Amino acid sequence: MELQIKNLNKIYDNGHQALKDVNLTIREGMFGLLGPNGAGKSTLMRILVTLQELGSGEVTIDGYSLSHHRRQIRQMIGYLPQDFRFFPKLKANEFLDYAASLAGIKSKKKRRMEVDRLLEQVGLTDARERFANKLSGGMKRRLGIAQALIGNPRLLIVDEPTTGLDPGERIRFRNILSNLSQQGVIIILSTHIVADISSTCRSMALLDNGMVKYGGSPDDFIAQSKGLVWRASVGFEELKSLKEQFPVITTIPSVEGYEVELIAREKPLRNAENIEPGLEHAYVCFMENNA
Repeated sequence: MELQIKNLNKIYDNGHQALKDVNLTIREGMFGLLGPNGAGKSTLMRILVTLQELGSGEVTIDGYSLSHHRRQIRQMIGYLPQDFRFFPKLKANEFLDYAASLAGIKSKKKRRMEVDRLLEQVGLTDARERFANKLSGGMKRRLGIAQALIGNPRLLIVDEPTTGLDPGERIRFRNILSNLSQQGVIIILSTHIVADISSTCRSMALLDNGMVKYGGSPDDFIAQSKGLVWRASVGFEELKSLKEQFPVITTIPSVEGYEVELIAREKPLRNAENIEPGLEHAYVCFMENNA
């Protein structure tokens, strides 16, 4: 299973170019698409799930062309959009049954079996009789993943799935995706939350202003910022000065002032120590150096 994107461009009617010569090859497993809001991530996702037309370029999924085999490609894809909505008067199991019928499962018995399987897979069996719009934010996102998994898609695309979730639900959701990625499917996780990428994805791309600025492994991306991340203890006045000179990533109050982490090419303070970067450090560093 392989998704290939070659020289993809998308220009809207108002002249805004949302995607500029995007080239990516994505294989089985979890793939992270990282970038700030407005980078073009959602446009790319909508094109891949056939909700928008390509501008120019070529997209193939398992050898099928997005331009010529849209029906076949739709049958391969599961999609959880950022603004996923429910019918307010349907219970969780009723919603999935309805979604399964729309997906072409005509037999009531087969739909019931599919609904039971999916509810168990996302940990919502005990909530099956609850109205979908009364579920917590995390449960709603899990129900959204359940509907995206109807028919066992080979390509699963999720757009900003953990936005607004508490830390516990975010971890639960990431674990569900991680387990699914071991089953021979491609999962594209589009997000601006760096932790979602660092904890689950073996490969990633950074999209900014419609262009792919980086493509590869998270470890290689992190390695680019090695030696540029510093930690130091500072007072209030020093902190104000540092913020004017350097990108400050974290600021934690301490007994004597603040403990900060920042990006700098040379040692910024006498008491600063170089620390190993993480993906968040690398992201900030990359965006600062490529602004």
